Amino acid sequence: MNLKNSARPTPSRRKFITAASLLGGVSVHSSLSPRAVLGNVNERLGVGSIGLRYQGSVIANKAAAYGDIVAVCDVDKNVCDPVKSAFGSTPRDYEDYRDLLKNPNVDVVTIGTPDHWHTKMVIDAVRAGKDVYCEKPLTLTIDEGKILRDVVAESRRVVQVGSWQRSDHRFRQAVEMVRQGRIGKLQLVEVVLGKNKLGGPFEHRKVPLNFNWNLWQGQTPDVPYLAERSHYTFRWWYEYSGGQMTDWGAHHLDIAQWAINDFPVKIDGKAKYPTLDNGFNVAIDYAVDYTFGNGVVMTVRDSGRNGIMFTGDRGRIFVNRGTINGKPVEELNNTPLPREDWKIYDFDNLDRPERAGKLEAIKNHMGNFFDCIAERKTPVSDIESQHRSVSTCHLGNIAMRLDRPLRWNPKLEQFPDDPEANKYLSREQRDGFETA
Repeated sequence: MNLKNSARPTPSRRKFITAASLLGGVSVHSSLSPRAVLGNVNERLGVGSIGLRYQGSVIANKAAAYGDIVAVCDVDKNVCDPVKSAFGSTPRDYEDYRDLLKNPNVDVVTIGTPDHWHTKMVIDAVRAGKDVYCEKPLTLTIDEGKILRDVVAESRRVVQVGSWQRSDHRFRQAVEMVRQGRIGKLQLVEVVLGKNKLGGPFEHRKVPLNFNWNLWQGQTPDVPYLAERSHYTFRWWYEYSGGQMTDWGAHHLDIAQWAINDFPVKIDGKAKYPTLDNGFNVAIDYAVDYTFGNGVVMTVRDSGRNGIMFTGDRGRIFVNRGTINGKPVEELNNTPLPREDWKIYDFDNLDRPERAGKLEAIKNHMGNFFDCIAERKTPVSDIESQHRSVSTCHLGNIAMRLDRPLRWNPKLEQFPDDPEANKYLSREQRDGFETA
């Protein structure tokens, strides 16, 4: 186990890692939790949870199965206080996440904030010596992902991205079957994400006393407060997110690209946009076509049956959060693929119960994260894969906004000879909130 150049572990972390290493050949990613590995209920990792609205509280609760919630943070006091109370009197509460990262009792951080904060918070957390579980989508721009990849590699911290469909049995079985050639040569992948929301114009109001609007905005332009810019509806503004292309896309395009096992080289996007002032500004109607380096075509649409259809020259498989079906699936006669035949994981959840559906799959996803903390391994939704999959989402949005076909060099991660498109790889960041 090589922890050279990483931040010095806290006492509980040192004991945790030592106990794990003493297991030798025993697989820590079995049903053993860090608590069981330690053999001492008092030697659990300290967890700090940043961003506590619905999904943030979900992942905090799942992390609490493996560690103790010792700190919570949210810029909205009305969100922070109830979550803190739910974990008893122990957690310290913070408004500014940077203060939480200074807490020596925090070993692990969960991040459930809006998208525009993910990259900076992950960077600051790993530089503070914390292992991190961060919600998807990983980045706001493609260039953020390039920076993040380098910083995480230098830090040697474990980072799991919350693209939990990788730990959902239905989705990973679909990917496994495609990668094994059970539908023949993959030719076409059809993805349906759903419509973006239309809304506005919205009314300007005073910033609530319980809410730090300046800190919530972070790197984005400082604008007058609109309640609809924050909390759940932030995702319908390009300033903070990317609409369904990054919201659902960070799930479905991730699974699709995992099965395709390559990167896009051509992108063509079409969209219509709202014209309301002080209203949601993501595309009203959208469609994107991708061509991958290996010749596979992927289409993304906003209407139809939500999910992913994989088509090969010998069959089809459809998968979404409710089902996996198709003749190749039926040919299994309701028996699972033999565990020894699975090839898409190096260090995974195969020794955990098969789980499907959001709350169940997150159990395995969080378990994989804590297993990888113990073993200092790369988790199933690692920085590289998630940077690459959300880059594909961003490419779709860029093509739609430019309204023309684009060429992409996945090795250089640039648009060849296209300075106009390359301007969209990054965004200007507000002073004091820069990523690097």
